[in-house]
Amino acid sequence: MSNPLVIDYYSDILCVWAWIAQRRIDELNKKLHNSIVIQHHYMDLFGDVSTKISIQWQEKGGYSGFAEHVKKSAAAYDDAPINEKIWTELRPTTSANAHLVLKAIEIAFGAESSIHAALQFRKAFYINALDISDMNVLMVIAEQHKLDIQNISKHIKDGSAMAVLMKDYQTSKQLSLKGSPSFILDGGRQTLYGNVGYRVLLANIEELQNKPLQEASWC
Repeated sequence: MSNPLVIDYYSDILCVWAWIAQRRIDELNKKLHNSIVIQHHYMDLFGDVSTKISIQWQEKGGYSGFAEHVKKSAAAYDDAPINEKIWTELRPTTSANAHLVLKAIEIAFGAESSIHAALQFRKAFYINALDISDMNVLMVIAEQHKLDIQNISKHIKDGSAMAVLMKDYQTSKQLSLKGSPSFILDGGRQTLYGNVGYRVLLANIEELQNKPLQEASWC
């Protein structure tokens, strides 16, 4: 049996397109399960939300304009519900705290636990309008899903979670990723980013899986 195909997946927890992409990831895992491994990483797009909104959305309505953009982006996707309060009444200040907690969970309990927690954080924000930039909120969610918050806090306090998160951030910059979400395939030789459809993702993955192992793809 051949080794599973590794896909490096970069996103920001507050990115609406990553919320939409979640269902495509679920479909890929369901169809291809043992033949792929999706490794989840994070990038710094909403690390400083207020500056991002003031620069990128100043001429387009600020937070209200961005909130409308998010709702319109997700409107075509029944499986990506959006609470009307987000970005209007609820304005997270940063995605970095959520990323940090997720890396601590990854260290303490493994990658699968961190991936599951990321989905719960996104649901908490997009569906329940909870402020996932608030460390206390994040810890409550983690505890509700039977994760030992003392263990999580240990890896935040000793710097190990921050180190792993910084590696993600730095790698995303080195790769010159253009947006969230980004799918990195074929050892970094292929990048798909943004609103990439399930069929496009599947076709690219299956093409790589069917490529002869010894076939050179560069000179």
